[in-house]
Amino acid sequence: MIKLRDLEYLTAIDIHKHFGKAALACFVSQPTLSGQLMKLEQQLGLQLVERHRRNVMLTPAGEKLVQEARKVLQAAGQFESCAKALLDPFAGDLHLGLIPTLAPYLLPHIMADLNTSLPNINFFLHENQTKVLLQQLDEGKLDVLILPYLAEMEKFESYQLFDEPLMLATPKNHRLATKKSLSLTDLQGEKILTLADGHCLKDQAMGYCFAAGAKEDNSFQATSLETLRHMVASGMGITLLPALATQGNVASDTIHYGAFQAPVPVRGISLVIRPNYSRMQCVRAIVASVRESLSGVIS
Repeated sequence: MIKLRDLEYLTAIDIHKHFGKAALACFVSQPTLSGQLMKLEQQLGLQLVERHRRNVMLTPAGEKLVQEARKVLQAAGQFESCAKALLDPFAGDLHLGLIPTLAPYLLPHIMADLNTSLPNINFFLHENQTKVLLQQLDEGKLDVLILPYLAEMEKFESYQLFDEPLMLATPKNHRLATKKSLSLTDLQGEKILTLADGHCLKDQAMGYCFAAGAKEDNSFQATSLETLRHMVASGMGITLLPALATQGNVASDTIHYGAFQAPVPVRGISLVIRPNYSRMQCVRAIVASVRESLSGVIS
């Protein structure tokens, strides 16, 4: 009979491409991992791994079966999670994923209330880009995501939490800093500083900017909102920042944050889960808590 542990070893090899690193990730010795994979190959009558002096790689059969292994491991995890939820849906570990342009600005507003309303839930927080988070959610490594909703998330279930306005960040001496009523059309002809590719905020923000006739400033792409903020503060250009990232008088002495009149550019923040996720009572409690926490913060 094939053991779940053997499937974990196979997926670890796929990730690390190295027996030593895979064994370390699985908390076993290298001979143990290597030996169990050889037994699995003998049991299946298939070669799953190509063994080289410095690294290893999966054979075509291994590539095919590692995908099935992930499905089995996800199902096993779902089985265990469901059993725990039947005992107490409001207890246990919960892995929550967020993107870097949201996590540091949202978490201070919601975590105290979540810990109060769900005292028996152990929240584990994970920060990564959208593509990685969605893959980890699909593989069962994460339970819940909070991030801007995109069309590519249609296969998952989602619950809208709030709409976050995008603000215009300019140096204090910029012509738009003194404009009392700001509209998207004011961006026509402007060059906009952006995040690097891979950040969904870049595509969302530039969608509004391109529609208004603005252009992307290709001279530099930032890896974080804080880098963008420093660039604006030093007079290198202007950008759009999410409202939560502008609160608390952040660099207010050197940056002007302007709010747009209708139509206001926004990014819709949603909670995303796998279809048929077993801990729906817990999910509904999280949704209610986050909405309540943000009700007086985002207008």
